[in-house]
Amino acid sequence: MSGPRAGRAARAVWCEHAWLGAEGVADSVRIEADADGLVVAVLPGVPARAGDVVLRGVVFPAAANAHSHAFHRALRGRTHGTADDGTFWTWRETMYRAAHALTPGLYEELAAAVYAEMVVSGWTSVAEFHYVHHRPDGTPYGQEEDDDGPHAMELALARAAVRAGIRLTLLDTCYLAGGLGVPLEDGQRRFSDGTAERWLARLASLRTAISSRYPAHQVTVGAAIHSVRAVPGEDLAVIARHLPPGVPLHIHLSEQPAENEDCLRATGLTPAGLLHRHGLAGPRLSVIHATHVGAEDIALLGDAGATVVLCPTTEADLADGLGPAGDLLDAGATLALGTDQHAVVDPWLEMRALEHGERLRTGRRGRFAPERLHGIASLGGARAQDRAGAGFGPGLAADFMAVDPHTARTAGSSWEQLAYTATAQDVTGVVVGGVLAAGSGVHATLGDPGPLLVAAIARLDDAHRDAAHPWDRH
Repeated sequence: MSGPRAGRAARAVWCEHAWLGAEGVADSVRIEADADGLVVAVLPGVPARAGDVVLRGVVFPAAANAHSHAFHRALRGRTHGTADDGTFWTWRETMYRAAHALTPGLYEELAAAVYAEMVVSGWTSVAEFHYVHHRPDGTPYGQEEDDDGPHAMELALARAAVRAGIRLTLLDTCYLAGGLGVPLEDGQRRFSDGTAERWLARLASLRTAISSRYPAHQVTVGAAIHSVRAVPGEDLAVIARHLPPGVPLHIHLSEQPAENEDCLRATGLTPAGLLHRHGLAGPRLSVIHATHVGAEDIALLGDAGATVVLCPTTEADLADGLGPAGDLLDAGATLALGTDQHAVVDPWLEMRALEHGERLRTGRRGRFAPERLHGIASLGGARAQDRAGAGFGPGLAADFMAVDPHTARTAGSSWEQLAYTATAQDVTGVVVGGVLAAGSGVHATLGDPGPLLVAAIARLDDAHRDAAHPWDRH
């Protein structure tokens, strides 16, 4: 790890080489940041000064992860392998069993490890789509002697993010039904507040609790609707009327054909059309996946100025299909990237999978040029979180990831095209707000994420061992 002692606050970051977008790669670039971690000056062709964080290799804006379910990381390598693993819907049952075992303490341990894995890979902010709110039977925390009261799970995630040094947008999620016209299943009870009004009240309380503990550049609270399957139309209307303006709003949308079919049968509208009917389609809206949107939906989302968060490696792993990414962009939507279930935690592979998916869908190469990919990964993801994006310009976040251009994977690459060849293994340093957060796969304060993940997943396994429906522990 180059530069000053890991984790030391810095007023400037010196880059051996820096990718400045349309200007290409410049040498010896010094980025000065203010106390809030925002860029105030970019000075190419100058030497490093004493106290600067030094990044070797080629430096790019860090990535903003616009969709995460931290506990899904425990399923990696357990749900992928055979035809018996089935569909998205059978995978979902395994996910519910994992959610059942979580406690605030276990979740903090697991999420800190997951967020550390993100940071060493080049993600410096994350939108956590969070719906594991209550005890497994649906009883709210705080009824007994819980130190953190009703927000025990949410505060556990906030502490985990602060430990890992990642910027967190905690998307508190409304989850009221098991499907369109279907009551909650037992495995979903801990996700629900019962009514939209009670969810809105808890959301308001959570926003106050978080803002009193953390600065906004560190942790903020946004909102999410799990899906049109999980929130009935009358509750969508309540949310549209009472959700405070300016709060980011996310929703899973048209991930599976069955969701579209059920919504059309129940309401006569597609999921996007239903959001539009209730006044929820607008610039603060981020829709996740949008894999199976049609032409009218694409136009609606584009006209609304919505963000579409694509999770290419998850969508491939779950056999969701290839979404119309290029068409959404052409229609006026902003694109962002997320890691969702964390089968992969690597912004470089997500960028590449986005371009490869579009090539497979259209039969054309180069739909997303490197500059576009980096913009999607950094600025698009930050927009979904209502945060300043990372980059080399005044007012942008001083969040950067450096890549070694001379590894077995990157050797011979044009530096402007490293988005097509690099992986998280090639990341030599990560800076968050001008502070060195990680280098060569090692987190500056938490160390190697691997042992942290092993320990956290083992503890989750132990907690689940005596459950009625044990999940595969092999």
